[in-house]
Amino acid sequence: MFRERLSGIRPISMKILILNPPHLSIGSRLAGEHLPPLGLLSIGGPLIDAGHEVQLYDADYYNSDVNTIFKFVNSYKPEILLIGHSGSTSAQPIINFLTKEIKHQNNKILIILGGVFPTFHWKEILSSNTQIDYIVKGEGEHIVLELIGCIDRKIPTENVLGIAFTKNGIPFSNQDAPLIEDIDQYRIGWELMNGYNYTYWGKKKAVVIQFSRGCPYPCTYCGQSIFWKKWRHRNPQKLVDEIEMLHYKYGIEVINFADENPSSVPKAWRTFLEILSSKNLNLILVGSIRSDNVVRDKDFLHLYKKAGFERLLLGIENYSEETLKLIKKSGSKSKDMEAIQLLRKHDILSMATLVVGFGEEKTSDYFYNLKQLLQYDPDQIQLLYATPHHWTPYFDEVKNKKIINLDQTQWDYKHQILESNHLKSITILIYVKLIEVIMQTRPKALIRLFFHKDKRLRKAMKWYSNIGKRVWFFEIYSYLKNLKNEKRKPLLDFWKS
Repeated sequence: MFRERLSGIRPISMKILILNPPHLSIGSRLAGEHLPPLGLLSIGGPLIDAGHEVQLYDADYYNSDVNTIFKFVNSYKPEILLIGHSGSTSAQPIINFLTKEIKHQNNKILIILGGVFPTFHWKEILSSNTQIDYIVKGEGEHIVLELIGCIDRKIPTENVLGIAFTKNGIPFSNQDAPLIEDIDQYRIGWELMNGYNYTYWGKKKAVVIQFSRGCPYPCTYCGQSIFWKKWRHRNPQKLVDEIEMLHYKYGIEVINFADENPSSVPKAWRTFLEILSSKNLNLILVGSIRSDNVVRDKDFLHLYKKAGFERLLLGIENYSEETLKLIKKSGSKSKDMEAIQLLRKHDILSMATLVVGFGEEKTSDYFYNLKQLLQYDPDQIQLLYATPHHWTPYFDEVKNKKIINLDQTQWDYKHQILESNHLKSITILIYVKLIEVIMQTRPKALIRLFFHKDKRLRKAMKWYSNIGKRVWFFEIYSYLKNLKNEKRKPLLDFWKS
């Protein structure tokens, strides 16, 4: 390990500011609640343990304007500014603007950027953003630790694996760093949350946690398997110990799992649920899971409920067999429906997604999807728009299509991006809004909302319903506001410009 190689050398001590930039996405601005930036906390923990002075400024939590951010950076006077974002494609324009101004005001600050988008777009970013000194590609804990250690000791950084930088005026990338096989190797810097009241699920104190990294399934529209490269899970006992600490030390009530699919290895997942259940912490757990894994785990779904799960988002995405084959989404209608019924039997809310824009949908396709959703009868739904991220296989399938929204900050799954050859964008919006209204106001949904036997679930459904109402109206407002700026441009040209 890098820290072992530095044993006997003077203690490391650099002043580091970790900045979570403000996101303009609908999810960040309309929910009225915020979760801590797990990726940045994961970077902060190893740096603190290495002896650095580290502080988090969560500008997304405060929705800080640019002047407030500049004022904070200038007052803290960091030697290194670390920026990462979960906003992926949509967050990058904000980061470009902020870092240019920060560097302009203090050109001695070293700026290091990480995240999914920078990992795959390092060349484009460095070509037009000379203010950014380094880009960390992939998992950042060990890369950032080694990079900052070299900077502190004035050791050349050119041989640090997993970084990109400008070399002789040209963007250059080193080889990728090896995967972190043991993801318990580095601790999460939870103490960086001090001063923030992070909440979720109706103003309850909450955090984001990962049981695993990666996903073993090759869905074309998703970059999880490409970014993480390999599915790995944490030690169940160590994670439960960490959750227990968060509950008692920080008063955490809600755990939101960031995993795409934490249950990929049933033995490890069951062990985690058994250990957590034995603690009787009275937590609320929410997360995502595959429908077929719910069916697979039907003999121990009671452990899901006992551990605290109140809602699971099922990765269904679409209800057309043709579309599912196109995006390489494995699964079956029978298992999807069985999973929803099994969760309901154990008083766990199910959320079904519908992503529109994958194919060339016609009016008949929207009616079919609505019919299928009604038949599935989920407790909650979430409708999203297909977003062609450059690094996913899906991009190659649609790269010659035209896009209608040139504002990259709105590539957040809640705005239409791809042009349809069959329907106008206004027609698609109407269909999406109608499906949402029908699904959320159907008698079965209303009966559960107001008369579900579990009081906690009633509160959870009302909380989600209230957010949904705000989002529903805002999406219409946002569409009408953007309508005058709607322009067509080839997708490939968009990324070349």
